[in-house]
Amino acid sequence: MNKKTKWGIIIIIGAGLIGGGIYTRLPKANKELLAFDNMKGSGRNGKRALNVNAKIVKPQILKDEIQISGSLLPDEEVDLSFETSGKIIEIKFEEGSHVKKGQLLAKVNDSPLQAQLQRLTAQLKLAEDRVFRQNALLAKDAVSKEAYEQVKTELATLNADIELVKANIAQTELRAPFDGIIGLRQVSVGTYASPSTIVAKLTKISPLKVEFAVPERYANDVPIGAGLDFALEGKLEAFHAKVYARESKIDPITHTLTLRALYPNANGKILPGRYATIRLNKEEVDNALAVPSEAIVPEMGKDKIFLYKSGKAKPVELQTGIRTESEVQVLSGLQSGDTVIISGTLQLRTGLPVTLDNIY
Repeated sequence: MNKKTKWGIIIIIGAGLIGGGIYTRLPKANKELLAFDNMKGSGRNGKRALNVNAKIVKPQILKDEIQISGSLLPDEEVDLSFETSGKIIEIKFEEGSHVKKGQLLAKVNDSPLQAQLQRLTAQLKLAEDRVFRQNALLAKDAVSKEAYEQVKTELATLNADIELVKANIAQTELRAPFDGIIGLRQVSVGTYASPSTIVAKLTKISPLKVEFAVPERYANDVPIGAGLDFALEGKLEAFHAKVYARESKIDPITHTLTLRALYPNANGKILPGRYATIRLNKEEVDNALAVPSEAIVPEMGKDKIFLYKSGKAKPVELQTGIRTESEVQVLSGLQSGDTVIISGTLQLRTGLPVTLDNIY
């Protein structure tokens, strides 16, 4: 056997081994593919079922809400100060305490005014006696009417001076203008106070005002009397308030409308100044049929969903109503008890076999 013949035999044997190896693997691959087809569908010529989630539609209360942020404001708040100048001689409140309207809180020195009042009061008796005597003399024509009018005017002037001094004395007293909680005092006894000196802050926290702003497109959707719920950080419960006032115009910079609502805060446990997360009810519908927004498939300017019917997907055209963050109201095209497919909607086709994994 020559060298050329030997190499030819080697090449033929190698090709046979390679071809045999490929051949032995072909049936195995075909069996795996056939098994996969049998598991997922009805064979090579059948349609493969799509695994989906679905929801059974039932009547419910559907709320169209706006979620925005706001802040809590006191019903009333004022920086307390005297109307006149003088040295503070008395402070009659405890910091952080509740005070009543008209309660005396502090006082500046009024000794000169008190002395002036005593002097004028002492003159009052004499002036009244003069008027009495002049009136008796006038009745007997023993004195002119002009003399009587003069002493009468002097009495009226004296009374006016007394009232003026009393008013000045009242300005030396700092009284609460309304019921509320008085804050930390900023002065001490002996401080010389002027009308610009702030003694303390008085705050009325029952009720509280909830201030917030809505985008201009919602300006007409929040009327006076509309209810809202708000939540506070660290509080599990929701709090209810009612809109009582609206700003007169839309802010030209932010394009929002500012509104205020009242929360009773009867126990006074919530303090003003807190940040609030507000859920504003635009509209509330009883016995509404609604589907998750992800179940709706827009097509050619129309909305449709797929129902689960006898193991297959059936498309239905809808007429929709209000929309919330997660759901859409269905006005027509759906009945209570229908099973709506809510996953895999982009893969669904009319008559496609479907398998339900989860039903909600």
